[in-house]
Amino acid sequence: MNRIFWAIVGKELLAFIRSWQLVLVVLYSFTVNVYISGSGIEMKPRNVAVGYVDDTGGGLSQKILTRLHAPEFLPPQRFGSQKELSRAIFDKEIIVGIVFDADFEKKWRQGQKTQINILLDATAASQAYTTLGYLQNIIFDITSPDIPVEIASHKLFNQNADNHTFMALTELLSIITMITVILTAVVFVREKEQGTWDIMLLMPVDPKLIILAKSFSQVLIVMVGIVISLGFIVMGIFSVPFNGSFVAFALLSFFYVWASAGIGLFIAAVARDIMQVAQLSIVVMMPLIFLSGAWTPIHAMHPVLQTISLVSPLRYYIEGTESIFYRGSGWIDLFPYFTGVIAVGGLMYWIGFRKIGRLF
Repeated sequence: MNRIFWAIVGKELLAFIRSWQLVLVVLYSFTVNVYISGSGIEMKPRNVAVGYVDDTGGGLSQKILTRLHAPEFLPPQRFGSQKELSRAIFDKEIIVGIVFDADFEKKWRQGQKTQINILLDATAASQAYTTLGYLQNIIFDITSPDIPVEIASHKLFNQNADNHTFMALTELLSIITMITVILTAVVFVREKEQGTWDIMLLMPVDPKLIILAKSFSQVLIVMVGIVISLGFIVMGIFSVPFNGSFVAFALLSFFYVWASAGIGLFIAAVARDIMQVAQLSIVVMMPLIFLSGAWTPIHAMHPVLQTISLVSPLRYYIEGTESIFYRGSGWIDLFPYFTGVIAVGGLMYWIGFRKIGRLF
């Protein structure tokens, strides 16, 4: 029985290697795509266009504006009126507008209450509101409010507040889901398209063994892709810290890939061709990714969505992986994540296994 199992695994691995298009897709996903996500997505202000209206005639406003420098900001543009400034924002020439009232500096020097009007293009919400935080810090630093409180910030797990390391790792975890689902589904659907499904049914081999062997072959391919992506991109180019146990990460990844393979089995049982595999994969995977905390923190979601996210194994996988990489969590602390991936993922694989098994 073991010989047959490994024979099927070897046959699927050989078929994968011979399909150079599929090999390129997998290599691209685990390398170039992870690199683009890590280097191309900016959460911090970069080259933000700023405009201003200054009727104060003093130096305080210019002192504030000189703090807006590269690489976060482009040189501020002066406008004659707030109407012109608003028009520039409407035309997307600038993202942030600053309006200094004529008596801004006079009131400030007299110790009276004054204000600065900030106009934001909220269609670029992330850049605009992050820029607003920069402006608040600049103004507080210059005006030095006389309050008996000193705020000391300590950045944990990511001292440089570098989003590249976070985005690269998150993209890798999402890619694992997509590639595993598609590869597992394609293995079976390809039999339908090539007309060899009936031949497979006539094989004197236990159907359960065929399903397990074909699934395991794709799990091996994805695990190799994970190692390549970690070595060359995540830890190589982006130098993502790895503070925990590699064995723990490998085991957690293995269990999660098996869970994703179960989704692929379910899709393979429903789809009739490769095109339907792609369509159904997107329909199934997007809710899993949205509910996983990869793009939006779980605590920031609606309470109903927070509850629904408990059925997403990707949630436990992402939280467990981040704990391993950034926090260096031990095995005891990782127990809830292993439990979630194995319990939810095991159920998903069992459902997919039963669904594809009915076709044999």
